[in-house]
Amino acid sequence: MKTTQYLFAGFGGQGILFSGKVLAYKGLMESKNVSWLPSYGPEMRGGTASCSVIISDDAVGSPIVSKPDVLVAMNLPSLDKYEDSVVPGGAIFVDSSLVNRKVKRTDVKVYYVPATRLADERNIHTLANMILLGKVLSASGEYDEEIVKAALNKVISAKHADMFDVNLGAVKLGTEN
Repeated sequence: MKTTQYLFAGFGGQGILFSGKVLAYKGLMESKNVSWLPSYGPEMRGGTASCSVIISDDAVGSPIVSKPDVLVAMNLPSLDKYEDSVVPGGAIFVDSSLVNRKVKRTDVKVYYVPATRLADERNIHTLANMILLGKVLSASGEYDEEIVKAALNKVISAKHADMFDVNLGAVKLGTEN
């Protein structure tokens, strides 16, 4: 049985909780057991934010992710704080537009994605999180466009339905980088 623990971390306003929720719904669409646990500082936008997601074939006993298999670090403080907690053999995805150092560990796979730059170049400034999610899904062999579409349909509210194609495009962009 397979269980994967994810930790998304960055600062408020980067869409950390949103990308974690999309991943969690993707797991639900695949009939997996899922846990999604958001965490953010009192500052909200600009403060620290993290999101733990567990996707498993078995029941999830605790929503706490202390040893992630996958870390998505969207800023330097997040990489500094969580790098050492990733399990050996795990993966770290770094927004290399905002993080100015390399991962120190040699026992994990590392992916440097200039997500913020890619988003800015395409005038989708708030979607670096979705570009990184696309990279996570493609690197793990877990990208399935139809399931991602279904997850996005669950997470994007009717009020923001116009953002569906833009979000899907950002995920696809991440699969290509």
